[in-house]
Amino acid sequence: MKHIKIEKISLLEHSELNEAWVQQVIADDPTILGLGDVVLRDKERRQPKAGRLDLLLQDPDTNKRYEVEVQLGSTNESHIIRTIEYWDLERKRYPQYDHCAVIVAEDITSRFLNVISLFNGHIPLVALQMTAIKMNEGVGLTFAKVVDEFALGLVDDDEESSLPADRDYWLQRASKKTLELTDKLLNIIQVFAQDHQLKYNKFYIGLAKNGVANNFVAFRPKKQWVNVEIRLAENVELTGKFDNAGLEIEYFPKWGKYKLRLRQGDIKSNSDLIQEIFLAAYDENTR
Repeated sequence: MKHIKIEKISLLEHSELNEAWVQQVIADDPTILGLGDVVLRDKERRQPKAGRLDLLLQDPDTNKRYEVEVQLGSTNESHIIRTIEYWDLERKRYPQYDHCAVIVAEDITSRFLNVISLFNGHIPLVALQMTAIKMNEGVGLTFAKVVDEFALGLVDDDEESSLPADRDYWLQRASKKTLELTDKLLNIIQVFAQDHQLKYNKFYIGLAKNGVANNFVAFRPKKQWVNVEIRLAENVELTGKFDNAGLEIEYFPKWGKYKLRLRQGDIKSNSDLIQEIFLAAYDENTR
């Protein structure tokens, strides 16, 4: 097959093509960025006292949003700061979504690559280097991922999250009522896993068998309710049962977990259903 030499061009120095053109190309086909099967939510999105966000993209399967800022030429301090500022504004306005900042530039120099890498791990951030290629029919764009989003671990994989605590710590952080509710949820688990006990950590209450963590279910008690995280592949039938029971349940594909909010009355009337989802998680993660 014949090799064809490509001709790269600078969009910054181009007499006709500009940033608005790049934005429109991405808006017409957001998958061109290589972030998955994302769709356009908004373009030139106005921010309170902070200008306009170039592009807001969303993954419809995971409800994850990407705050995208485009710059022709090389990235610089203001480009990075602006991207992070818009990401921060959007995540505060819409906390029900996961958010990721995306920097797009023709040239991401080693200096700013180091700066971006420092943020990564604290701020979910992706850096894409854009290349414009001149062709007979027009100009094509390619995007190379030079900084990928830092992958967060599961709760029991994170050493800091697993810092030990005790019941007294959680009595102060939550309440006696929700700790007793957590005990009742443990009782449901012990119907089929008698050797499991609560394991108190600083940021969540997990499960342990003979002192070894086995967090197929984890608890985060609040003052009035308990958030329950259930590590389980999505089960449409089970989800429907919880919806029909009027219980607050949500699935997060990114983490492979259900999040369930339970109050005292929920357990009394739905113990069999709660046991069903706990047992499904146990079977999937343990046996």
